[in-house]
Amino acid sequence: MKRIILIFVLICFLNSCKTEYEAISFATVAIENAYDAEISANIDRATGKDELSNKINGRIDAAIVEALSDTINPSSLETILTDFNQEYLDFKNDFPEASEPIWELHIETEKSFQSENVISIAISTYEFQGGAHGNDKITFLNLNAETGDILSLNDMILDIDAFKTLAKSHFEKSLKAEKEPAKMEDFFFGKPFQLPENIGYSDDGLVLLYNIYEVASYDRGYTEFVIPFEEVESYLKLY
Repeated sequence: MKRIILIFVLICFLNSCKTEYEAISFATVAIENAYDAEISANIDRATGKDELSNKINGRIDAAIVEALSDTINPSSLETILTDFNQEYLDFKNDFPEASEPIWELHIETEKSFQSENVISIAISTYEFQGGAHGNDKITFLNLNAETGDILSLNDMILDIDAFKTLAKSHFEKSLKAEKEPAKMEDFFFGKPFQLPENIGYSDDGLVLLYNIYEVASYDRGYTEFVIPFEEVESYLKLY
């Protein structure tokens, strides 16, 4: 009888070990190819060779390509850098007398949050092809840590309308905290409060980020604020 109990305990222990959470590890990989344009890419990569790691890396690559698709024809991440460089060379060849500064393309990612349920990656892109200023953007990629699937806002938030009310109060609070407090009417181009396109997780809470031009003029730059987990936890399906 004692032997049976011992075997049962051992089986339970082994099963618990198998189901214990093992966090995906990440490492930053720099692409250091030589280009004529100023091009850099520092990208987070899941380091495992399993299916989940490969899926996560594919999601990151696809999100970077999508972030740049407004100004560059959508392509694979491997070719998007060489395509940009070739466009720059073609421009120089077509307009040899042009005094435009050298073109730039910079890509950087940062893992902003990781738990048993969620992996959040912030993707920063900057593209300059002449003109008054370049185009820079930050995109949040939120993934299910178990499956690698992309999390939509509906996957993250229980009640979006209630969450929107909470977010509006924190947006107003963030404006009052600025050195030169802004007014709500200075945002959203005459429309009522809207949630940003980019919402991601951080160790401090949920980050809500409005990219340049999204809610105000270029001079305003990024607009972002954080709702601490202790205040937003009850609204979250996953964190």
